Amino acid sequence: MGVPAFFRWLSRKYPSIIVNCVEEKPKECNGVKIPVDTSKPNPNEVEFDNLYLDMNGIIHPCTHPEDKPAPKNEDEMMVAIFEYIDRLFNIVRPRRLLYMAIDGVAPRAKMNQQRSRRFRASKEGMESTIEKQRVREEILSKGGFLPPEEIKERFDSNCITPGTEFMDNLAKCLRYYIADRLNNDPGWKNLTVILSDASAPGEGEHKIMDYIRRQRAQPNHDPNTHHCLCGADADLIMLGLATHEPNFTIIREEFKPNKPKPCGLCNQLGHEVKDCQGLPREKQGEHDQFEESLPASEGEFIYIRLNVLREYLERELTMASLPFTFDIERSIDDWVFMCFFVGNDFLPHLPSLEIREGAIDRLVNIYKNVVHKTGGYLTESGYVNLQRVQMIMLAVGEVEDSIFKKRKDDEESFKRRQKEKRKRMKRDQPAFVPSGILTPQALGTRNSHGSQVASNPRQAAFEMRMHNNSSPLTSPNTSFTSDGSPSPGGGIKRKAEDSDSEPEPEDNVRLWESGWKQRYYKNKFDVDAADDKFRRKVVQSYVEGLCWVLRYYYQGCASWKWYYPFHYAPFASDFDGIADMPSDFEKGTRPFKPLEQLMGVFPAASGNFLPPSWRKLMSDPESSIIDFYPEDFAIDLNGKKYAWQGVALLPFVDERRLRAALEEVYPDLTPDETRRNSLGGDVMFVGKHHPLCDFLSELYKTGSTEAVDLPPELCHGIQGKLTLHKEAILPDQIVYSPVPVLRDLTQNTAISINFKDPQFAEDYIFKATVLPGARKPATVLKPGDWEKSSNGRQWRPQLGFNRDRRPVHLDQSAFRTLGHVMPRGPGGGPYSNAAPPGNYQGNLYRPMIRGQTQIPKLMSNMRPHDSWRGPTPLFHQPRFDRAAAEPLLPWNRMLQSQNAAFQQNQYQLLGGPGGYPPRRDDRGGRQGYGPGRNYPLPPPSGRYNWN
Repeated sequence: MGVPAFFRWLSRKYPSIIVNCVEEKPKECNGVKIPVDTSKPNPNEVEFDNLYLDMNGIIHPCTHPEDKPAPKNEDEMMVAIFEYIDRLFNIVRPRRLLYMAIDGVAPRAKMNQQRSRRFRASKEGMESTIEKQRVREEILSKGGFLPPEEIKERFDSNCITPGTEFMDNLAKCLRYYIADRLNNDPGWKNLTVILSDASAPGEGEHKIMDYIRRQRAQPNHDPNTHHCLCGADADLIMLGLATHEPNFTIIREEFKPNKPKPCGLCNQLGHEVKDCQGLPREKQGEHDQFEESLPASEGEFIYIRLNVLREYLERELTMASLPFTFDIERSIDDWVFMCFFVGNDFLPHLPSLEIREGAIDRLVNIYKNVVHKTGGYLTESGYVNLQRVQMIMLAVGEVEDSIFKKRKDDEESFKRRQKEKRKRMKRDQPAFVPSGILTPQALGTRNSHGSQVASNPRQAAFEMRMHNNSSPLTSPNTSFTSDGSPSPGGGIKRKAEDSDSEPEPEDNVRLWESGWKQRYYKNKFDVDAADDKFRRKVVQSYVEGLCWVLRYYYQGCASWKWYYPFHYAPFASDFDGIADMPSDFEKGTRPFKPLEQLMGVFPAASGNFLPPSWRKLMSDPESSIIDFYPEDFAIDLNGKKYAWQGVALLPFVDERRLRAALEEVYPDLTPDETRRNSLGGDVMFVGKHHPLCDFLSELYKTGSTEAVDLPPELCHGIQGKLTLHKEAILPDQIVYSPVPVLRDLTQNTAISINFKDPQFAEDYIFKATVLPGARKPATVLKPGDWEKSSNGRQWRPQLGFNRDRRPVHLDQSAFRTLGHVMPRGPGGGPYSNAAPPGNYQGNLYRPMIRGQTQIPKLMSNMRPHDSWRGPTPLFHQPRFDRAAAEPLLPWNRMLQSQNAAFQQNQYQLLGGPGGYPPRRDDRGGRQGYGPGRNYPLPPPSGRYNWN
């Protein structure tokens, strides 16, 4: 499903699920940047046990960001990824587990979408380059001005795919990063870290879900574990609900659409390449000191509370007078299943169901009306009851015709409104807008830094007067230069976007007219609608897809080979007779190998990531699989307006033909390529203070190659199998940095080992239910919350998890102080370093409200010397939310006994400013990760000296 569309709908319908994150920023003391102590309590007033990172959602924005300059090289990309993880860790502060999952080889059903994305990106990149060159030549031929073309190597984001050298290097860098943090960060002291890199098969989020499912099935699992999953994909919400864990939260960057992007030719904001006119950029200020640039501020994070979403769904899905017992857990499973019909990563959405048209609400209403006749729920633990689904689909089919007609009416109404808006704007637009000093400005901004100073006010007034005198003689279409005089080129040609009717893509299906089903099958499948046999085949494939997707979400991958073999979906009215369709899948299937997947998803333009002989199969006209790699392909808009919304009509890859062609080139692989082409597993890391550390050290001393059970009492109840890691990180062995700007770990105390989840029989069914002993979270929603989604005003999420949090404010004395130290001019200025009079006794750790200006230096001189120490770190205290309600579990008792001894001398080594250790003289004046792209070496003793 479309991520923005679904999230927009969800946040508007259930607004209270969203909470703004409170983020504690690093402080500066005497010019030294002091990292945040993540061992202290979470400023969001909630404590998380496990943090799961869907790493691909971090890798992409760090390697090719859209809102800031891209990293110059691969080393800068790695450091940016480290900093992003540090920021997330600072916000969430997990106490038991950090699980990092990178996308590995995906199931065949997902590979089709990956193939479409990569081919489309390659096609759009080539077209963009050609268009930029054409516009550049056209502008320069007319005497326009453009900055010199930069010659730089373009980063191909297709390398973020399993099997490439980039992903192999990323895994090495993350292993170094984990070891560094376990050695030097007190917040990681008792943490278990699991890294599932790109060599482990499976999508990142589904590897995380598989881990949760398998741990839930163990007797030592804590049913009240608080999970936090980081990722921006919409399906994470469905996956979180599918776990039936009572405490599940998602953290993601706040989605802000329509971010400004500079023109690719002149680097100015406000227009695209196709509209570039080659005009020189106007100076902003006398020395261009106020040059416009992209905002470099960090994106803000939000929490999505699934326990609150469950409250909303419980109210919405509760039904009275059912012929069977109502179960909210089964109803939520049905809701997740119905969301698949509006689209997902494996199936196209049904033509009659669009999120923006309220498709999910329509399905829920039909479900509540029909469920009395079905005799039960649609799903159970990931398995679908097709007879009941058929009743829902046929009920949707009865209103398909009216849906299509209403869609057309809404589109025509929208076009009319847009046409009237353009006419109104054209009518209200002034005939001439003076420039220079006479330019109209908002009140209070005349003396601001952005206003221009007239070099010749008389000349500006004369030009305006001459224009007013000559305006009756000029044509309405006469164009003027920047100084207000008519351009010599005469009138300008009327653009298509200024016309009353915009050109629309041709729609041959016309779903709003009678005969739409016949036209749809003829245009999309090239068959007659009367061909019931073919239509039955399409419906059966789609039904198989629904069963496969639900199984994938609740039980794991049912088949690595299955995929939907069509580009389009059938109609809901075609789902007649699906109750008898088989929904079983071939057992014992295996995933592709990494390089095989690259051959299945890459276009020929990205062949440089493959071995030379393999690359030749993508471009050689004599290749037996050359038809898999078309240089050009059609994109069907399918009723949409933009190409990126359309359907890429690519040929499907025949697995048998691909494997047969690759058999001939397998002998050409080098040892390194053979290693990258193999499937790997997960690696577990712990630090020297972790109870498991000594156990792992003894395993390495024995040198046993057999798998050993992980003692759950030593690792927060986690169970699985351990085997020795060939490239293990071991205590007292140097961990060499793969990033030149970062130091080697010469005094390493962390240790790593191979980890494998508990194994179950292939036909084992993980129960989709709340576990015994799980406590239902306290109710969050109040009666007034049910109306906030439709009260006509913008809903503002609360800050943090405490609903009664007191907002930050300044008293009158603080405002008087600001009045003394701040400039009085309208332009503003930096805050002064002068401290206000008196002894300030406020709460210095109170988080900032969104949008409030931070004043870090204003209060810097009045902080008590010992206030940096703060309260006792959380891992030295019993869990406040569990200790009173239940006895400590075995691993918690062990941690308490160990922490009691550690707590006595934790801060004895702290002697520097603010309670931090003094900096060593051999630093050479350098510090850790600083602002910008200059990354000098951190101190040899680490960020903290707590070990």
